[in-house]
Amino acid sequence: MGRLAQTEGLTEVQREIVSTVRDFVDKEILPVATELEHRDEYPVRIVEGLKDLGVFGLMIPEEYGGLGESLLTYALCVEEIARGWMSVSGIINTHFIVAYMLKQHGTDEQKEYFLPKMAAGEVRGAFSMSEPGLGSDVSAITTKGVRDGDGYVLTGQKMWLTNGGTSSLVAVLCRTDEGHPEGTPPHKSMTTFLIEKEPGFGQVKPGLTIPGKIDKMGYKGVDTTELVLDGLRVPADRVLGGETGRGFYQMMDGVEVGRVNVAARGCGVALRAFELGIAYAQQRHTFGRPIAQHQAIQFKLAEMATKVEAAHALMVGAARKKDSGQRNDLEAGMAKYLASEYCKEVVEDAFRIHGGYGFSKEYEIERLYREAPMLLIGEGTAEIQKMIVGRRLLEEYRIQG
Repeated sequence: MGRLAQTEGLTEVQREIVSTVRDFVDKEILPVATELEHRDEYPVRIVEGLKDLGVFGLMIPEEYGGLGESLLTYALCVEEIARGWMSVSGIINTHFIVAYMLKQHGTDEQKEYFLPKMAAGEVRGAFSMSEPGLGSDVSAITTKGVRDGDGYVLTGQKMWLTNGGTSSLVAVLCRTDEGHPEGTPPHKSMTTFLIEKEPGFGQVKPGLTIPGKIDKMGYKGVDTTELVLDGLRVPADRVLGGETGRGFYQMMDGVEVGRVNVAARGCGVALRAFELGIAYAQQRHTFGRPIAQHQAIQFKLAEMATKVEAAHALMVGAARKKDSGQRNDLEAGMAKYLASEYCKEVVEDAFRIHGGYGFSKEYEIERLYREAPMLLIGEGTAEIQKMIVGRRLLEEYRIQG
């Protein structure tokens, strides 16, 4: 283990958890990640191993069978997992966001029913806000939930569901106009529905279809899908929190911790790219000596290491802020923005250090080069993060008078 991306002030338990995950990554993920990624194969054995380690219940309270750990512990584990293969961290992240939303906003019955199964990895979560035509404009969603007797009927189309096929529980954001007068702001007429389904593709239950996996440039192995709702009936007790009109706030709370997670992924991928770059620079010879002895390469390594450290520090700060009970949208936005941008730059520098071999599928850096761009758009683009940060700064530094 190198000097970079260390975290001060961890408890013995936190250090032990992170160390255990790091060992698992080194032994069970890194040796097979590139081969599985090239085949776009779901990592069944890896997921089962993470279930056994308790990672799926890392932040679920102990009373529901989880480990009851902090966001910081979780983020550091995600950093380690993404260092091995970013797709695996995606499998966990959507599950974690749904579990977090249930923990924070669910009714007692919803928590007691879902969280123990989620902690064991028996129920796996996915969540859905985006739609084919709206991108980052969540307030423009058109998927509807209409009251019908003792439940709701859902109709619409969702896009970019990570774990859409393999999940058995999907938290879906819909528009519900029930009880909201004309002119109600869009974000106050949204509701999160908890949809239970069987894993798989095609029509997985009456009114619910998962068409198939979207073929992606990178971020392979994990299934990314559409979700089509065509008169799906959902009972009223599957409204998250038992109250309509709260969905936007619930989802934004989930995405806030999700952005810390994406920042952690960026840190993990950047750290791995640095490791690959500095190792190759000492093995590759030009002009009679290792390229690591050339000043141009040393400058590049210095820049890469500095970016790895800066991104890690900002990510840790954002996680600790949320753990302290404070609002962290500013810090999470900064961390996600910086970590994803720096990740892209560090990966590209490692790619350049590899020269022509970086373009070969035999070398791991080729996989990282295709994975890094997803972080630039996942959980909100860089532009969305800057908009959030800018607005919060204006709130904090408003001129009086």
